[in-house]
Amino acid sequence: YKSTTLDLNDTQIYRDLSKPIGALYQPRLEQFLERYEDFDDPVIPKFLYGSHYSNIGTVLFYLMRVEPFTTHSLTIQDGTFDHADRLFYSIEETWQNCLINS
Repeated sequence: YKSTTLDLNDTQIYRDLSKPIGALYQPRLEQFLERYEDFDDPVIPKFLYGSHYSNIGTVLFYLMRVEPFTTHSLTIQDGTFDHADRLFYSIEETWQNCLINS
């Protein structure tokens, strides 16, 4: 996500779809597995990922600049936009957060 050009014929640009996004970066996968093994709650079952990839907040994160998503974003944020540093602004930064950061 740093290149100024995109060659769709280059197979190296595609991510491995045989694995979930959380398993593409080995150190992050190890963190997820450790948390899974250590989690012990009498009510909440063990889980690998803490949120679902298609929850409303995630959808709005990417689409808030297009109606009706702008209005929905305002609705879930009590009528105001979220803090600027938490809004989508960079494909590269978002990819790094998704792939590496927990």
